[in-house]
Amino acid sequence: MHALPQDHTGTRIARLRRERHLTQRALAELSRVPYSTLSKVEQGVIPASPHVIGACARALRVEVATIQGQPYETELRADELDVLIRPIREALDVYDLGVDPDIRARQLETLQREAEQLCAAVRAGEIKSAASNVAGLIEEATTAAHAAGTREGWLTLASLYRTAYDVAAKLGYPDLAQLALARLDWAAQRGSDGVLGGMYQYLRALTYLREGKYSTGRRLVTLGLSTLEQAEPTHERRVVTGQLHLGAAVMAGRAHDEDEAHLHLGEAERIAGDTGEAVKVHWLAFGPTNVMVHRVSVFAELDQYGEAVEVAATTRIPKDWPNSRASHHFAEVARSQLWTGKLDGAFENLIRARKAAPQQAKYHPTVRETYAGLEAAHRRLPESFLSYGSWLGPVHSH
Repeated sequence: MHALPQDHTGTRIARLRRERHLTQRALAELSRVPYSTLSKVEQGVIPASPHVIGACARALRVEVATIQGQPYETELRADELDVLIRPIREALDVYDLGVDPDIRARQLETLQREAEQLCAAVRAGEIKSAASNVAGLIEEATTAAHAAGTREGWLTLASLYRTAYDVAAKLGYPDLAQLALARLDWAAQRGSDGVLGGMYQYLRALTYLREGKYSTGRRLVTLGLSTLEQAEPTHERRVVTGQLHLGAAVMAGRAHDEDEAHLHLGEAERIAGDTGEAVKVHWLAFGPTNVMVHRVSVFAELDQYGEAVEVAATTRIPKDWPNSRASHHFAEVARSQLWTGKLDGAFENLIRARKAAPQQAKYHPTVRETYAGLEAAHRRLPESFLSYGSWLGPVHSH
């Protein structure tokens, strides 16, 4: 028998609401979520969209992760990922202590190569591998960077901080992700890299997107774009600028600002026409494919699920595209198909999300929310569906 996630997002919203002595109608007014939508979400009749989750989190004054039930500690423990978090936190804490006399750091070229390999591992969906190796490499690169005092040393360390951010964000530790970003900025400033500074603002904006704090996210996008304008007009700068516009488009979509969302999408499309597919530039997967993928996301964020499904039908994911990005896209398509009643197609895309990057999909809130929605919608569940639920495991609140 599969593990039914009884404690779904809706039940957590209801519990938090009751703890604050709020009626459904009162929370609907505070969050500006339609009463009928909130009622159905709490009952588990419909899945909670990221917009609803963010609005309720703001109204209830809790983190989005609290409503989503992250981190999923039972599953992290079962996969032996929980024990990898503390070493990462400790490695991020020694950033300013200078050279560690107990560490014999290897050559910077070796550390640069290993930092790149970790970036590639995250994009391939190999989260456990990245999480297992990043803490030790951060400690080694910290000593190497302080000893060398060179641009290359600081930027190698910044790359490893970026991987720590990726791991923390994907496993549902937003506080650790923010700490890793602060360290990335610290190292980027020492490396005097304007493009990396702009990318830092992009990643920082994404943390506010996940928290439902769109106005702050928009300000960070503006800051990131102005930071990039100060950098040399290189191919790298154009790629990061385009990615910032894609992030801004999703941010505007989730805030239900349709005009601004499509404005940013258009600008990103123009830049992608110039850069072409630039998948490996800062491992952002920027290019025409990513513009199409973000178009699907924007329509979904605007609750225009029919349009999202239509765009997805004409979007072709290249075979050499990063598995992590493909998995995220398939999860987004599944969510839109669920809302448009294409239940079989939605489950097929959940399977695609798992196949592309199983470690990522297992801890992806959209995958879990969509699965719960499919579970509520189906009366007779095929064996493959039940086994998918067993693989996901139960969702617990924290």
